Amino acid sequence: MVERKEIETGTEDLLAYIEDGVAVLTMNRPERRNALSAGMIQGLADALAVAETADDVGCVVLTGAGGAFCAGGDVKGMAESEGAPSGMTLDAAIHLQRLQQRATAGRIYEMPKPVIASLPGAAAGAGLGLALSCDIRLASEEAMITTAFAKVGFAGDWGGTFFMTQLIGPARTRELYYLSDRIEMQEAERLGLVNHVVPAEELESRTLEMARRIASGPRIAYRYMKENISRAVRGDVMDCMDLEVTHHVHTSLTRDHKEAVKAFVDKRTPTFEGR
Repeated sequence: MVERKEIETGTEDLLAYIEDGVAVLTMNRPERRNALSAGMIQGLADALAVAETADDVGCVVLTGAGGAFCAGGDVKGMAESEGAPSGMTLDAAIHLQRLQQRATAGRIYEMPKPVIASLPGAAAGAGLGLALSCDIRLASEEAMITTAFAKVGFAGDWGGTFFMTQLIGPARTRELYYLSDRIEMQEAERLGLVNHVVPAEELESRTLEMARRIASGPRIAYRYMKENISRAVRGDVMDCMDLEVTHHVHTSLTRDHKEAVKAFVDKRTPTFEGR
């Protein structure tokens, strides 16, 4: 039986564990549709830091409890305060959120391990940004997404404008941000904002099936695949091709590559070690 190892997050707003090579991080404020709290943000940052460096983690899953993914900022909480958090200057508040975003959505995007977002329900605002920062998105048929920001007079945060523009281009991104309409999953899949839409009752099993498959794969190769793709999005074509060569030759020296070649000759499934 595979042992489950809990990750200490310091809060009940973010639950996390490692099992069978997969770190599962669950945003846990179902009464607020998993809207972000200070505890959740810090817990997510801490859990991601653990997952990124843990030798027994080959894939990360980010999801939400109680039928939602993440509603983004806590609008009810916003209504109780104005401007910067109590006791903070505006500049300090801006710097704090920059650090929070880098430690969460930014870390997911840069992490040298594949990250899957599993959407059981709504992903809105900053919650959508978190989902889009992940490598792959699986969603329930009952889920929906919305940028939401125009509805509350915000410009947008948590990397959503960058991630969405890379996925679907600037024209569509502008439309979705300006109008802040509710997007159902069939349309989200057509646009390329989610990879797969599945029945609600199958979401968890399908997500974990994919995550375990990735976790059992060639982890060094995945690390460089992710970096290659990130460089392709942001960089020059010649720089990207040069980096591909470096990574390709590097992975040719790994035990995983040698095992895969031998397995191909032996007509069997390779057993990867991440070495």
